[in-house]
Amino acid sequence: MTQRSILITGCSSGIGLDAARTLHARGWRVFATCRQEADCDRLRAEGLESFRLDYADEDSIAAAVAEVVARTGGTLDALYNNGAFACPGAVEDLPRGALRAIFETNLFGYHDLTRRVIPLMRAQGHGRIINCSSVLGLVGMTWRGAYVATKFAMEGLTDVLRIEMRGTGIEVILIEPGPIATRIRENAVPHFEKWVDWENSARREQYVSLRGRLYDKKVKKDTFELGPEAVTQKLIHALEASRPKARYYVTTPTYLMGVARRILPTRALDWLIAKG
Repeated sequence: MTQRSILITGCSSGIGLDAARTLHARGWRVFATCRQEADCDRLRAEGLESFRLDYADEDSIAAAVAEVVARTGGTLDALYNNGAFACPGAVEDLPRGALRAIFETNLFGYHDLTRRVIPLMRAQGHGRIINCSSVLGLVGMTWRGAYVATKFAMEGLTDVLRIEMRGTGIEVILIEPGPIATRIRENAVPHFEKWVDWENSARREQYVSLRGRLYDKKVKKDTFELGPEAVTQKLIHALEASRPKARYYVTTPTYLMGVARRILPTRALDWLIAKG
């Protein structure tokens, strides 16, 4: 049996790293990509095939797909779009540049990479495209407007792609984690510092609390928080099931918010989220 192959983005830590290690151990040929070459070096030292892919850099996306083609002879069984970042801040304090930057990575990069691998999958008659969304692709939460916007947009684009790919042998799937132990909060700090002028905001006093959560060392898990392996288990089903689901929820909050969004009036849902 030919070894199955998958391209995974955002493998320097967290969800992507756990997925790359686990699938490699399960016999998959894993192309574990990262934004920084130093992280690729570290993964190669572990025995993984790793090279650079930065969603914000179109040339790096093209080069990464060309690398896959060169290594496999033009085939790819699966793509896992995982890499993303957050830029915390009140919506009224997010300048245009902040939204442009986060959409370049969290949405446009996903779309660009997906378009480049679809011809490979069409030619071979099968493939799986799995996009890592979030509970924040289901409901909006305060201080997360930029990230929420990218995930809502990605959910819509993924839904349409799934419908359009019917009959091609290409399955398009969403994974929607809630609180997962990753470095997303730590990695958000530079984006917050670059874009949010909190000291001159009408919400200055509220930012004091937000900055504490961003900068203080985390000493305990968030409520309902799970490890990255919880996401990987859903990814395995999405990749290996003969009939995968269109959506996979991960963590209790995702299940709860999925139900709440369907049954609660908007005002009631707003109240529930604000209380949380």
